[in-house]
Formats: sequence, C-alpha cells, structure tokens
Amino acid sequence: MNRQANFTLAPSSLTDALYQSLRRRIVNGEIAAGEKLTEHRIASEYDVARPTAKACLERLTVLGLLRRSAHKTAVVPDFHADEIHDLFFSRGTVESAAVTVLAAEGAVPAEAAEAQVLIEAAARDGNFERQVDADIAFHTALVSGAGSERLSRMHELIMGEVHLTMGRFQAHRATQGSTVAHEHATILAGIEARDPDAARLRLSEHLDHARDRLLAGLETGAREAAGAGGEQ
Repeated sequence: MNRQANFTLAPSSLTDALYQSLRRRIVNGEIAAGEKLTEHRIASEYDVARPTAKACLERLTVLGLLRRSAHKTAVVPDFHADEIHDLFFSRGTVESAAVTVLAAEGAVPAEAAEAQVLIEAAARDGNFERQVDADIAFHTALVSGAGSERLSRMHELIMGEVHLTMGRFQAHRATQGSTVAHEHATILAGIEARDPDAARLRLSEHLDHARDRLLAGLETGAREAAGAGGEQ
C-alpha cells in the first residue's frame, strides 16, 4: 500500500497540526480499533520527520487515544463495558466537582454558553461531527471555569477517551440532538440558580444518558460482529 504523503497539514505548529489530523481520523473511525500506528507510518503518510511523528504518538497515547505496552507498537484502543463504566465514573467525579464550584457562585463560563449555542445550532442542522465537538467544548468549559489547573488536566485525560468513544459508537445519533442540548441547558440553569444540588443532579442524569447510549452502541456493535462472523 502506498502511504506516501497522502495528507496535508494546516500551517500551524507542525506537531499540533499532526495531532489534530490523527485525532480526528481516530475519533471518526477512519483509523479503526486495533489498527497500529507506527512512527514510520505517520512519517510516510504526512511527510514529516520521525521525531515529529514520535511526539505525536506520545501525545495521543497520554490522552488515551492510543495504547501501547512497553516496547510495543501503539494501537487504537477498543473498549468493553467495564471500561466505559469506569470512564464515566471518573468523568462524573471531576465534572461534579466543577459544577459544584460554579453553582456556588452562580457563574456560567462564557465558553460554556458559547458551546451551548453551537450545540443547539448543530442539533438543528443535524451535523453530527459539530455536535460532538460542541459537546466536548461545553464540558471542557465547565471544568476550566472551576479554576483548578489540576482538575482541568485530569479532565483532559478523561475526555480523550470520551471523544473517542463518542465517535466510535456514534452515540449522538442514538438520540435527538435537541435532547442533549436541553440536558445541557438544565445544567446551566442549576448553575445560574446557585443551586449546586440541582446542577449536580442534572449533570449526573446527563452523563448517565450519555453512558447508556455508549453501552447500547457497544452492544449493537458486538451483535453485528457476531452476526458477521456467523455468516462467514
């Protein structure tokens, strides 16, 4: 297979541009679960130096978009149900702490409000990819708004895997886009009302729904894979 310089990069930081391109390909399923990514492959596909490819692989691995054990090639991870439960337990713990802080002050971060506008527009347009991006931006803004650098770092690590699972299982396609937008609005309403209990409850309900959609997508994929295997 010819993998020579098939992809072009935007004129920004080369490593950042490479990271964004590979991240989107992984999240969108163009690079499938179980597929290997090597420095040589990346350097060849993008016509970049091996150290640049290595730096990008390390960044993707830190954020959970790739996995590798010692001296092993990096691969796109697959997820099982226990991992998704654990992922959302961790996510809920971090985000609950953030909305508690925000609701105590009645402070809705401007970036969260902006992301809410974007997700509502994406829902109206039926644009799945923009809806996912806006959803990630919304939750990231809530945690950033709490003002804790360490909490934000923890959340960034979690959200790499969340983004991957959302793209992999097409979770937003399993519900009305307006439903997700409405759930976000209720979280913001709890924050604005200076009601930490309400904000945490709405967040918990929202994350439970998101987790359950992912689990349903995982189950559907497993059934389809089993059916395809039986037909061979």
